[in-house]
Amino acid sequence: MAKIAFIGAGSFGFTRTLVRDILTFPLLRDATLSLMDVNTERLAFIKQAVDRIVREGKYPAKVIATHDRKTALEGADAVLCTILAGDVNVWQHDILIPLKYGVDMNVGDTRSVAGVFRALRTIPVMLGIARDMEKVCPNAILLNYTNPMAMLCRAIQGQTSVKASGLCHSVQGTAWQMARWIGADMKDINYVCAGINHQAWYLKYEWKNKNAYPLLRKAILGSRKIYNEEQVRNEMFLHMDYYVTESSGHNSEYSWWFRKRPDLIKKYCTSGTGWNPGRHAYILDEYRAVKKTWKKQIRAWLKDAKPLDLRRGHEYAASIINAYMGGDVFEFNGNVPNTGLIPNLPENACVEVPVFANRRGFNPVHVGPLPPQLAAMNNVSIAVEEMTVDAALTGDPRKVMHAILYDPLSAAVCSMAEIRKMTNEMLRKNRAHLPQFKRFEA
Repeated sequence: MAKIAFIGAGSFGFTRTLVRDILTFPLLRDATLSLMDVNTERLAFIKQAVDRIVREGKYPAKVIATHDRKTALEGADAVLCTILAGDVNVWQHDILIPLKYGVDMNVGDTRSVAGVFRALRTIPVMLGIARDMEKVCPNAILLNYTNPMAMLCRAIQGQTSVKASGLCHSVQGTAWQMARWIGADMKDINYVCAGINHQAWYLKYEWKNKNAYPLLRKAILGSRKIYNEEQVRNEMFLHMDYYVTESSGHNSEYSWWFRKRPDLIKKYCTSGTGWNPGRHAYILDEYRAVKKTWKKQIRAWLKDAKPLDLRRGHEYAASIINAYMGGDVFEFNGNVPNTGLIPNLPENACVEVPVFANRRGFNPVHVGPLPPQLAAMNNVSIAVEEMTVDAALTGDPRKVMHAILYDPLSAAVCSMAEIRKMTNEMLRKNRAHLPQFKRFEA
């Protein structure tokens, strides 16, 4: 009987989806589902929700809920992490302070200056989880869904012995989107995708074993509707020749080209994508709206008499856990150390490549070198990520500034002196959430 621990289980929608999928596998239907969250109310709600899934599915699973992390992890075979270090009152400043310096973001959870500070706050928490795992469930796999994905995975993979990989929706989501644009059935699509999280590239994208990129280019250039669905990513494809993962809202923040001037935001960031890249601090408004309504929505779901749809969805986690417990081998794109997998990216940096999950854990695939224009962009992001992880581990504010100096968006609009001033202001604002730092002046 497997034990699966959910750390940050109060992520109500996500945990429900993962539990639903997990219990569809015969190997996992009698699992112990261990739910852990620091928020008492959220933990109580998700316990009721998981109990309902188990009850309606007539599964022989066991559900426990606890605030104690070690209790949740004790003897686990797999751990799913969906935490958020600090609420909107903390991380809103990741977006609002940079705006004063001309750094305009709308998501801010993965890269640019906001991603750096989210990593600084979250890495110590993630390392605490991993070190608890080393003590009480050393053979378990860790599947992380928390952003900033690459930096968190890099810290865990570099500092602990835990078998960890990060999971993201953008690889499969983008593959389906491109198939729709060219009128293809996804079952006829083959692809190889590799790079880094949120900035991986479809090195091969084929429809019925033929290169589909000419069809994709024709679709984007021939339809304003298709172009507008992903203005930023479509521009990147038209100029860089390979399609990138993750939405235009995110990718508009990861480069020099789209957000450094108001006219460019107006031109490239005004339509398409769920993140609405043209709207500053979009994510703050979304989270504030959710904060006002989440209890009402959860109570309505719990009281809804309509039977649940318990069919398996498209998340990777359940299939990975099933493979690790002895089920069918499963291929996915995961975040793993670069042990020569992509030779023109730094050794041991966190890369996103095809991975096979089985009883041994994670078995990444050698990809080979990226085309130079893709490697160049990845290497800039990796440099920022490596310096950020180092800063989080050492508590050195100077290293934080060095990381942000090389953030493409910040460098596009700020001088070095302005970046230092912005870094110091953000360090001071985050003082209570950076216990590893003794100084807050770069």
